[in-house]
Amino acid sequence: MIIFDKDNLEDMGYVVENNVIMSALTKQLDAVSDRVEVLYRSRAVGYTWPLTCHLSDTSPWVKIDLADGRRLETKLLIGADGQNSMVRKAAGIQNIHYQYDQSAVVATLHLSEATDNNVAWQRFLPSGPIALLPLSDTASSLVWSTSHEHASQLLSMDEESFVDTINSAFWSNLHHSDFIDTAGSVFRSAISLLMPSGTAARQLPPSIARVEPKSRAVFPLGMGHATEYVRHRIVLIGDAAHRVHPLAGQGVNMGFGDIACLTHHLSTAAFDGKDLGSIKHLLQFETERQRHNLSLMAAIDLLKRLYSTSVAPFVLLRTWGLQTTNALSPVKEQIMSFASK
Repeated sequence: MIIFDKDNLEDMGYVVENNVIMSALTKQLDAVSDRVEVLYRSRAVGYTWPLTCHLSDTSPWVKIDLADGRRLETKLLIGADGQNSMVRKAAGIQNIHYQYDQSAVVATLHLSEATDNNVAWQRFLPSGPIALLPLSDTASSLVWSTSHEHASQLLSMDEESFVDTINSAFWSNLHHSDFIDTAGSVFRSAISLLMPSGTAARQLPPSIARVEPKSRAVFPLGMGHATEYVRHRIVLIGDAAHRVHPLAGQGVNMGFGDIACLTHHLSTAAFDGKDLGSIKHLLQFETERQRHNLSLMAAIDLLKRLYSTSVAPFVLLRTWGLQTTNALSPVKEQIMSFASK
């Protein structure tokens, strides 16, 4: 077990439901409606790209054709249209990707009793990781990565069986090995002698009582990365640029990091009176974000593969690795700091 916490840190992170984020963004857009027009129920059907070298008789604008016949023009097109990005495909940017042999089952769960539900729980099972993310004192969000067959079974279960299966997944010792447990216990005791620390009461995952009706859903898992984030007057962010396994909960954080970084570089360019679609400052954004995103993606993929094996030596090594990491607070703080960027 590894516990991520930090002294003098009120909150390590937040779990925010998508509808809450969308509501907040809509309010912000409404507040600047005199400067920002939102085209709801619109769909782009085609793009025309400007030449890299602008000639006197050519347009410097990216042209976007909408399904209703309208045409928009912009000096910078931001592709934030998800893993199947039309912008990326139309620009001819290669996307290196592959599918994991897993699907994620998601649902909103109600706890057996109200509690200080402020801890995110994750357990690695032979079929894949299962996670509970706190939403309120009485509700949590489920993300269970498992085989396609098992995911289909979870989706078709009646509510009682589904809830029992979740509780069992967090509490059962069915897949534990006595040898691994003993070796891990001995190693943990040795670490405690070498690096003694205060003994805090061990928290336990909450018990689930029921599932929110019609909240269960399933989607396939994969990994993907665009070979380029930017082209002349084009930039990709979020899932259009990269896709990761949900085991570390970093997909949306990577997207938010892209937005913060792009905003910084565009603000600097605007302040200096530069062309926002110029490749020069867009390349600075690409370099900064690719350095961060590729490192994080590699770490997530490694964790996924490491926890997909049941070979005893690897299981023992990862157990010892977790215990060592859990004992080294500076290492955990570095991990938290990197993941939050």
